[in-house]
Amino acid sequence: MPHWKFKLHEVIYEADTPAGKIFDIALLFVIIISVALVMMESVTSLLLKYSWEFYIAEWVITAIFSIEYILRIIAINKPKRYIFSFYGMVDLLSTLPSYIGFIFGGANLLFAIRALRLLRVFRVLKVTRYIGESRKLIDALKNSRAKILVFLFAVFIICIIAGTLMHLVEGKGGGFDNIPLSIYWCIVTLTTVGFGDIAPVTPLGRLIASLIMITGYGIIAVPTGIVSAEYSKATDKPIKNTQVCPNCNEGRHLDDAEFCHNCGFKLNG
Repeated sequence: MPHWKFKLHEVIYEADTPAGKIFDIALLFVIIISVALVMMESVTSLLLKYSWEFYIAEWVITAIFSIEYILRIIAINKPKRYIFSFYGMVDLLSTLPSYIGFIFGGANLLFAIRALRLLRVFRVLKVTRYIGESRKLIDALKNSRAKILVFLFAVFIICIIAGTLMHLVEGKGGGFDNIPLSIYWCIVTLTTVGFGDIAPVTPLGRLIASLIMITGYGIIAVPTGIVSAEYSKATDKPIKNTQVCPNCNEGRHLDDAEFCHNCGFKLNG
C-alpha cells in the first residue's frame, strides 16, 4: 500500500490521530450546516429572501461531500467494502440529491438523509470507563451516557426524516407548512403527547403518523434497557479501539491489535 494512500486512510477513516479527529469534527460541522440549511430553506419567507445564498451554499456543501466520497473510495484497497456498506450508501445518497435536483428538479427534501451522517461523530468520542466494585450502579449510569446520546441522536434523526416526509406528503393543506413545524409535530407525536393542533388528513399521512405513534411506545423502554444492560456487565472491560482496516474497511478490532482480524492486513500504527 503506497505511503500517501496509507496517510490518506489514516486521516479519513481513523479517529486516533489529531488529523483524523480534526477531519471528523470539520465534517460534522459541514453536515450540521447542511441539515440546518435544508430546514431553513423549507421556510417560505427565508427562501424568498435568501434563495441565491441557499443555492450557492448547497452546491459548496455538495462539492465537499463529493470530494470526501471520492477520497474514501481511493483510500482503501477494496473500495466495494465501503461503497456497499451502510455509511457508503448514506454518503452516496447525501451527495446525489443536488445532481438529481439539477437534472430533474424537486429532490431538495432528500437532503434530510444527511442527518444520518451525524452518527460519525461517535468515532471521535472516547468515553472513559470507571473501574471498581463499590459503586457499580453509578458506573453503569456513567457507562450508559454514550449509548443514551446515540439513542437521542437516533430519535432526533427519526424526527427530521419523518417530519420531512410529512411535509412532503401533507403540505400546507394539513398544516405542515414547513419542515421545522413538521419536526415539531413528529416530536409531539413520538413522545405520545399529541396536542392535536396539527393532524394529517391524507391516508398516507395517517399511516406514517400511526407508525410514529407505535414507535413512540417502543422508544420509551429503550433508555431503561440500556442502563440495565450496562449494570449487568458493569465490570466487563470495553474495547476502545477505533481503527479501521485500510484494506477491507473492517472495524471492531481489539485494543492491542496490530493486524486486521478479517484479512490480516497491518493496521495503522
